[in-house]
Amino acid sequence: MTKRYLFAGFGGQGMLLIGKFVAMACMLEGKHVSWLPSYGPEMRGGTANCSVIVSDDPIGTPMVDKADAVVAMNLPSLLKFENSVKPGGVLVVNSSIIDRKVERDDIKVVYCDANKIAEEVGNPKGANVAILGALMAKDPACSTESMIEAIRIELGERKARFLEGNKKALFAGMEAANK
Repeated sequence: MTKRYLFAGFGGQGMLLIGKFVAMACMLEGKHVSWLPSYGPEMRGGTANCSVIVSDDPIGTPMVDKADAVVAMNLPSLLKFENSVKPGGVLVVNSSIIDRKVERDDIKVVYCDANKIAEEVGNPKGANVAILGALMAKDPACSTESMIEAIRIELGERKARFLEGNKKALFAGMEAANK
């Protein structure tokens, strides 16, 4: 089993972080992973994306040209990566800020109102984790338990207070995608 993911948005939306969550969760399950960030020179507001590959076998290259799943957090990311989803793959769109519909009919599309979900669970900065939950509902790379443990590890002691809010956002995103 090999899965290729692209997480894309602008700086500050947490795309690199949720890519780390996926990589860590899969490492905890003994899988081979690669995590490759790509971002502009701006700290916030510039483009930011990362590719994650998860495999039962060693990974030869971290590059992803065609992904099993793409998360598009903003319109420029959707425009850039919509055609990077393999036929039959999954495209998760942040419908909170993207009002354009996906033009392809050969992929599964999930419209996730990630910002609204994050607000509703009391974690306004958790839109990235809400959209991760939507992705996990449709194309899981790991168990929910491993993902929660990965979030705990990546947050570390300094940000441990955000774990519960992120768990709420993750589960709410999963639930919304399954409606």
